[in-house]
Amino acid sequence: MKLELSIAIGDYDRVRPLVDETVRIDGVRPIFMLLSAEEIFFRAMRHADFDVCELSLSSFVLRTARGDNPYVGVPVFPSRTFRHTAIVIRQDRGIHAPADLKGRRIGTPEYQLTACVWARGLLQDEFGVRPSDVIWVRGGMEQPGRVEKIALDLPPDVRLESAPPDRTLSRMLEQGEIDGIVGPRLPSCFGTAGSPVGWLFADPAGAAMDYFRRTGVFPIMHVLGVRRTLAERHPWLPAALAKAFERAKSIALEHLRDTSATKVMLPFVEEQLLAVRREMGEDYWPYGLEPNRKTLETFLRHHHEQGLSPRRVAVEELFHPGSVETFKV
Repeated sequence: MKLELSIAIGDYDRVRPLVDETVRIDGVRPIFMLLSAEEIFFRAMRHADFDVCELSLSSFVLRTARGDNPYVGVPVFPSRTFRHTAIVIRQDRGIHAPADLKGRRIGTPEYQLTACVWARGLLQDEFGVRPSDVIWVRGGMEQPGRVEKIALDLPPDVRLESAPPDRTLSRMLEQGEIDGIVGPRLPSCFGTAGSPVGWLFADPAGAAMDYFRRTGVFPIMHVLGVRRTLAERHPWLPAALAKAFERAKSIALEHLRDTSATKVMLPFVEEQLLAVRREMGEDYWPYGLEPNRKTLETFLRHHHEQGLSPRRVAVEELFHPGSVETFKV
């Protein structure tokens, strides 16, 4: 009898071959739930609702460092993106360069969000803007009252305020009550006619590619987790998940390469794909521990330096040992 598992994950091209059963997970009968990242992360970190799920890398590292993580990782990374686009500002406040963020009031949906960790790390490493140089205002991007899903114990020099209980960050930015926002989503006031809200980096894609050329880091946002008690009872499970998700990703890439009739509603897909592979390599979205070691070590350093993890976590602590090795023929 196959093991019945709940699997909560976003509706991505790289997991659809699993959802439609083109790819099967050895020994598993999956029950997929395609949910928003916010819902998955909240339910997973508060109640461990799912057997297998996509997890915020930051929350995952924080719980691992504390020793109370209900999940163990599999080196599958459903979401990754450069976070130069995560920093938006009011362009009428004299903010012309990252250094101009010092002393400013900047909104953040949650201080510990992975996107925010990467953005703050970028600002510190590349431009000398430390987290303590900014006044952080925490609140919901489009719905008031958002709180941290995990209690934090931040360094005393980090200034973190809560937004008024009836205010959203997007509205505060639009009204000029804050100077910018760092977060995984663009606020609704971004790009509207006549709005002074725009990106900090005039060409975020160009800045991101320059960052990758110099560092080799393609930021990871989310990691796959399996309930720790399940992995202990079924030690074959993490490897089976890694194998299936890798195959699903390969099929998604094959579909993307078929440009006789493009699979996404975006012009110039073939040209963009060629450019990305030329700059970042054939397997530009790698799974596995070793191909991602530098990126993960960079994130773990940022996470600890920013006072989120109480100790520097080692990469090997994140993943079930059965999911980081594979057979060869």
